[in-house]
Amino acid sequence: MAFSRITDAIEYYGRRGQDRGAVRVVRRRDPDKFRWRGAIAALTAAAGQRRGTDRARLEEPVRELVLDLHDGALMREVILDARRFRVDLDRGEVLPFRTLGDLRRTTFLTGTDLDAVRRYITLPEDFHAPIDTAGVVVVGRALAEQHRRRAQRVLMELPPAAPTRTESPLAAQLRERGERDADAARRWRAVADAILRDG
Repeated sequence: MAFSRITDAIEYYGRRGQDRGAVRVVRRRDPDKFRWRGAIAALTAAAGQRRGTDRARLEEPVRELVLDLHDGALMREVILDARRFRVDLDRGEVLPFRTLGDLRRTTFLTGTDLDAVRRYITLPEDFHAPIDTAGVVVVGRALAEQHRRRAQRVLMELPPAAPTRTESPLAAQLRERGERDADAARRWRAVADAILRDG
């Protein structure tokens, strides 16, 4: 297995239920933002499907690997990848501390709807209570991506508008909808970036 790609090695050990072998392979490789990050995501996805001590046996070594990273940006992204699988690798050491008040202020300033976040994760009632920072960032990015894809799909279907002709009412309506989705994508991305930003 020494010459295989790290993602292939993780898949090999995962099929055999050999967690230690998978963690050992990840530990031996130099961290990078593509294959190594993908391998960690595969391990956290496997951990997210387990319960109790079985989960802890896989989650804790992965958490140690991630917290030992020297690249802060890679560490944050790996933690966010894990959160998508309901695995919390950050216990307040990496991501910034944010409160419900911070999130409410950010959604107000960006013109987004706080209730859209509340549909996917539990938010506290107290203004000063901490929020699940990773969860909010994951939801914000997912909403941004959803709007971006919808805008792209609508705008790609429209014919290019000739400068001398006026657009049909249907085309104008579709273009407006696509631009509205593109704007919503930018706003939700701004929410995720603001919550993740240090300071």
